Amino acid sequence: MAHTIVLWEPRIPQNVGSIARLCAGTNSRLHLVGQLGFLLSSRHLARAGLDYWPMVDWHHFIDANAYRDELMQKSCSFYSTKAKESYADKAYDKSEFLVFGGEDRGLPEDMLKSDSYHLPIDKSKVRSLNLSQSVAIVLYEALRQNNFFTIGD
Repeated sequence: MAHTIVLWEPRIPQNVGSIARLCAGTNSRLHLVGQLGFLLSSRHLARAGLDYWPMVDWHHFIDANAYRDELMQKSCSFYSTKAKESYADKAYDKSEFLVFGGEDRGLPEDMLKSDSYHLPIDKSKVRSLNLSQSVAIVLYEALRQNNFFTIGD
């Protein structure tokens, strides 16, 4: 297992369930941080993740401030529509933490000072991509750059 997907205060259970399924298929960890916009017992969360939840190494870190202090000691990259650099221009580490904000607020401003990236989109048509789509795009680019080393045959 190598990459860790970090979702900072996600709000939509279907997105988190879909991302959990992605993590199961790529041997990635999933960290849910802070106050969630749903209950972990939500049927929408279970439905979107199907029967893959037992195959996911996931944790919920309720204390976002304590997690942030720990996170800043790790190799991380942050994703936001406010970032200047494209995710495609980044060189990804094999064990990097890929950090995404919640659907309604994104990441806190102080987390976007360095190592922050965006996914290019036509903002005259849409504000942002769906969170689960964004995670999939970035994770697969990180895996591609590292020869898909965490995915079994």
